[in-house]
Amino acid sequence: MNNRELFLRHVGQTSGAPLCLNIVKAVGSKMWDNNGKEYIDLIAGISVCNIGHRHPNVVDAIKKQADEYLHIMVYGEFVENPQVHYATHLTSHLPQNLNSVFFTASGSEATEGAMKLAKRFTGRTSMVSFKNSYHGSTQGALSVMGSEYWQQAFRPLLPGIVQLNYNSFDDLDAINENTACVIAETIQAEAGVNMPDMNWLKALREKCTTTGTLLVLDEIQCGFGRNGTLWAFEQFGITPDILLLGKALGGGMPLGAFVADKKIMDSFTNNPVLGHINTFGGHPVSCAAGLAAFKVLIEEEIINGVHEKEKLFHTLLVHEKILKISSKGLMIAVHFDSFETNKKIIDLLIERGVFTDWFLFAAHALRIAPPLNISDEDIEIACKIIIEVLDSLAN
Repeated sequence: MNNRELFLRHVGQTSGAPLCLNIVKAVGSKMWDNNGKEYIDLIAGISVCNIGHRHPNVVDAIKKQADEYLHIMVYGEFVENPQVHYATHLTSHLPQNLNSVFFTASGSEATEGAMKLAKRFTGRTSMVSFKNSYHGSTQGALSVMGSEYWQQAFRPLLPGIVQLNYNSFDDLDAINENTACVIAETIQAEAGVNMPDMNWLKALREKCTTTGTLLVLDEIQCGFGRNGTLWAFEQFGITPDILLLGKALGGGMPLGAFVADKKIMDSFTNNPVLGHINTFGGHPVSCAAGLAAFKVLIEEEIINGVHEKEKLFHTLLVHEKILKISSKGLMIAVHFDSFETNKKIIDLLIERGVFTDWFLFAAHALRIAPPLNISDEDIEIACKIIIEVLDSLAN
């Protein structure tokens, strides 16, 4: 049996028709399959590889840490230098109230931890989330996901979840003194890059402050420069009580985190002790890789070029089949008339060596979320191929 057959037989599947690309190498914004075919990567592992695949600084950090130690004890018991150094460096680039980092192994786990923390700190049980939101696939995260399509097969889920309309001022009245937390994506990713109204996010922040509700902002996809600033919430003049991080946090290694003020985070230390624990959270190799990637992002000033690259995509992607393009930085959704059209385009692009996909709550839209340091040349080549594919469908 070849690797494809072994993959289908022995690896747990998530759909009936996986892409089955056998990628054997990835560097920068390029990938190569087992036949030597080259792909321009417009997905970056879904916003994971913000500084590209296998940046040499990240690879060196992984090798160095692997020479020292791998897993030694469950998270939070030993002083592990990679965790300490990364948490310190991370919080130095965050507002003062976001000074304590709880590392997890994934973004979904960060969501779970934040939900528990909000309930423990406030003593409340009700939580608010928004329609067309995505916060992960574990039971708690699924409970605050904003889509019945993805939830219905797994009910009953957590009780006490109230789902509101994103960007609705009237719906904010549902947040009250019984609400432990409101969890929201700063910019909704899987909805096809849905932007909040500036005043709405400020009103949400004010409502949470008034009612003593913790505001949890999910920047698992949009953090680390994806939207043109280090953190998306900076663009709206607000600060969350808890920040969710993942994806690019690990520089290509598995890592998640939720960040809060120490007085909030310390709720996990008593009644009960070990209020939240995690075996592989903040794995030393992942933290070493993440810190190296974070330093590259800052020191090489990669974020400074994000808006210009966004404009280049808008300039080059002009075609009658494109209904609109919604974007914020290098999180871009190219909207077509249907999922069927979009899927044809995606399949043809992969055949032509451009890798992209679609959005969970906007299946008619093509996802573009490349490494933030993708070259202008690769953008031009990819867009040229996209236009050629659209032309072929129009004829």
